[in-house]
Amino acid sequence: MNLLIMSTITMIISTLLMIISFWLPQTLPDAEKLSPYECGFDPLGSARLPFSIRFFLVAILFLLFDLEIALLLPTPWAINFLHPTTTFMWTSMIILLLTTGLIYEWLQGGLDWAE
Repeated sequence: MNLLIMSTITMIISTLLMIISFWLPQTLPDAEKLSPYECGFDPLGSARLPFSIRFFLVAILFLLFDLEIALLLPTPWAINFLHPTTTFMWTSMIILLLTTGLIYEWLQGGLDWAE
């Protein structure tokens, strides 16, 4: 009986929120909202305009550190293995490698946005 009541309440709340979200917003689109958005580039202009390569370098650097988080995410579960020192060694090597790369990039001036 308790499960039936909870399911009914959940369905009522979900239906009520869907109805409210359908009728509540006022959709009055203007020219700015209807224009296509292309990450800061004018989509209607020439496709041969020069762009800053530093923007793409910073984006690649962000992706590398995002990958680092994905590699280090299972570390707390891996500590429970039979040999936690092996897990600690591999984790330390990943962090050391990425820190060394970041320091090299910093010293080469790759992180300076303006010259």
